[in-house]
Amino acid sequence: MINQLIQKNKAILPGLGLSIIVAIIGKLCALALPSLGGATLAILLGIVLGNTIFKQAYLADGTKFSESKLLECSVVLLGFTVTFQTISRLGLNGLGFIIVMMTVVIISAMFIGKKLGFSENVGILMASGNAVCGSSAIGAVAPTIGADDDEKGQVITLVNLLGTVMMLALPLISTILFGNSLLAHSALLGGTLQSVGQVVAGASLINQETVQYAMLFKITRILFLVVVVFIFQQRHKKRTDSTVTKKRSFPIPWYVLAFLLICILNSSVSLPKPFSDSAHFISTWFETIALAAIGLRLDLKKFIKEGPRFLIYGLSVGTVQTLAAILLIIIFKIN
Repeated sequence: MINQLIQKNKAILPGLGLSIIVAIIGKLCALALPSLGGATLAILLGIVLGNTIFKQAYLADGTKFSESKLLECSVVLLGFTVTFQTISRLGLNGLGFIIVMMTVVIISAMFIGKKLGFSENVGILMASGNAVCGSSAIGAVAPTIGADDDEKGQVITLVNLLGTVMMLALPLISTILFGNSLLAHSALLGGTLQSVGQVVAGASLINQETVQYAMLFKITRILFLVVVVFIFQQRHKKRTDSTVTKKRSFPIPWYVLAFLLICILNSSVSLPKPFSDSAHFISTWFETIALAAIGLRLDLKKFIKEGPRFLIYGLSVGTVQTLAAILLIIIFKIN
């Protein structure tokens, strides 16, 4: 038993080590290209290396471990950066904007995906990643709906690429449409961009004050992660229960439950700032390593085969997100 455990850990080390190295290189490259960010660069570098130099089978165990377990741990640690008091700071208009915005994105992403011929799992993952918090949301939802590694890897790559494009475009669009309106800028960027890093990077292209308020919108979206995971899991369960009898399981994954419990703790007790800062730092690194692993595992030939459809899918969802956000900012009078 002990020998098996040792052998299993040894099998993980090469792929895990490579994922960490790629993540470090991505972070270092981000110092020269801060607008892209370490996570995006890590997944892009992983794709290049995984489809050229590092195709060896012995790396698979470690990259799979990095992709799944580290992304789950990243979701848990994200809870230390979130409190329920965030909602009260946005007010009813801000909360209404986020709820309607997320609903529109989920429905439209699933509808567009179906029309383009993608599987329901791909549509759900695309909806989750764009509506909530990018890779973390996809990592949380994927196991609950039985999505396979290819589906998860392809959607995470697409969401990150889409987020990078929107991160660079939205600050310009927001400045043209909303002038000097702090809340409007914050709602547009914090209510649409996929990852926390993209929100920070995009908002910083306007000013530092926008970063702070955009993060309020973003963190409130993250609070709804548990709700989104639960809804999609129950939806999947109803569909599969009609044909297959499965053993009853806890309604939400352990890491999503842990995320919720930590949110409650963080909202109830004032944790030391170094503690929450450390959790955020580790969470960011875990996510970057996981994204590097996803890049290393992504079969570029399969992705390119679906390329035109994926490109249309990403651009369509991004366009709907942007237009919906602009319209809802006006409707909810966020200015």
